[in-house]
Amino acid sequence: MIQQANQINQAKLVVIKIGSSSITGENRSQLEFVCGLVARLKDLKIDVVVVSSGAIASSADLLGMTARATDLPTSQAMAAVGQARLMAEYQRQFDKHDLVAAQVLLTVENMENPKTRSNALQAFSRLLEMGVVPIVNENDTVATQEIRFGDNDGLAANVSSLLSADLLILLSDVDAIYTGPPDLSDSRPIARISSERDLESVSISGTSTGFGTGGALTKVSAALKTCAAGIPVMLTDVKNCSLIPDHEFNHTWFEAQNKLES
Repeated sequence: MIQQANQINQAKLVVIKIGSSSITGENRSQLEFVCGLVARLKDLKIDVVVVSSGAIASSADLLGMTARATDLPTSQAMAAVGQARLMAEYQRQFDKHDLVAAQVLLTVENMENPKTRSNALQAFSRLLEMGVVPIVNENDTVATQEIRFGDNDGLAANVSSLLSADLLILLSDVDAIYTGPPDLSDSRPIARISSERDLESVSISGTSTGFGTGGALTKVSAALKTCAAGIPVMLTDVKNCSLIPDHEFNHTWFEAQNKLES
């Protein structure tokens, strides 16, 4: 853990990803944990970008919705309403730390087209120069079912690569990747994953509940993709935010592959 704490403390740019179920509904108060972590990293002179789900879930109670919409127009409408509420809540939390949030909405086309990808990088760079914290989400209001990231774990991997981040932190409802379903007594947390081979005998669920679209499978996939780009990944419970970076806590650390010398 000491080595990993050093890596965080020495980082120049950290990307944090948080899922819908961790900061909406009955867990809405946990957004304070995420924003507290952002403030702590900023105090260490570390730039932070947050990839945040939660737009659709944030609109559910306002619109009287109790489950994820099955048609695209309704999902798009919910995202449009909920994104405004989500950003307002981020700024409310950031006001406690004298931080400013910026909304950045991206689509697959933005990241795959060289011109728009370059424009996105320039926008991120200027926001960070200004000391602002970009809050990134997929632009669900215009994204199509056929062309989309599918989950924000994948978006976080793309953003981390785009920005050449020093670390991606995946915050979840579980504290680590386990050898089997976490609720089984014989499942054990995996502290470190050096390569995909370490997961060959591991049973990982790809299911999700509520308004979220991810799951352990998407997180592992995003982590491996990020590590392949030379960026380490930490996965842990959002409740452990207050312990990062200097305290002991349960988590899984994915080691970076082929890290380029800076």
